[in-house]
Amino acid sequence: MKSPQSMGMNRSGIDLSTQGAEEMMKAVDEFPPASGGNGMTLSQLRAPYLAEADPVGSIPLPGTLKGVAKSGMQKLMGHHAEVLIDQLAGRLAFERTGTRLYDALIGKFMTRKDEATMLSVDQLQQFRAEEAAHLGLCWDALRQLGADPTAVTPLADTNAVASIGLMQVIADPRMTIAQSLHAIHVAELTDNDGWRLLIKLAREMGQDEMAGRLQTALEEEERHLASLRTWMEQISLNEAGA
Repeated sequence: MKSPQSMGMNRSGIDLSTQGAEEMMKAVDEFPPASGGNGMTLSQLRAPYLAEADPVGSIPLPGTLKGVAKSGMQKLMGHHAEVLIDQLAGRLAFERTGTRLYDALIGKFMTRKDEATMLSVDQLQQFRAEEAAHLGLCWDALRQLGADPTAVTPLADTNAVASIGLMQVIADPRMTIAQSLHAIHVAELTDNDGWRLLIKLAREMGQDEMAGRLQTALEEEERHLASLRTWMEQISLNEAGA
């Protein structure tokens, strides 16, 4: 595959057509906007939609009497169990995506190993397996709270939408291994902060045993992130001939 850093006929910049740039600037003066307004006009247009919009979703009621009892106990203790449930469901959704991201990256790497010789299939597969295990960890924690791990909560929905672009990068055959690693890097950064918040929330809500199990996932995610940083640095230095 041709290196994306190689010089080519990239016509997206203005410097390759100074005459066209001058003509474009003249057109701006000759044909001003037909209507007034600025960014505030758009904000005003959005305002009624923001005021009337329904939430993106909700936390489902526990489907079992045991679930009702567990979530109700949390409320009696002065906590809102639905907040922890939403955070757990959000992490579950993101770990599912993380597993799929590594699946796509492994498939690409198997074809184009020469782009990143410092990577190994075994290590990528290990990271993929750990992402899948983290999904199961969140599943079990939700069951422990009496919640339904198959339900799409607001944060689960948000995370699923936010990660669409990451999968598009890795699945695109034009994207290099380095560019695909950048997408995984974005996911792992988000993942690390998400686990930290979840663990803190669990501890604050008296779920110390759960928080201890979640801590293991965070430590593995930190290792993923450290490896990604090393790989990306090595690839960039190699491409720069440094």
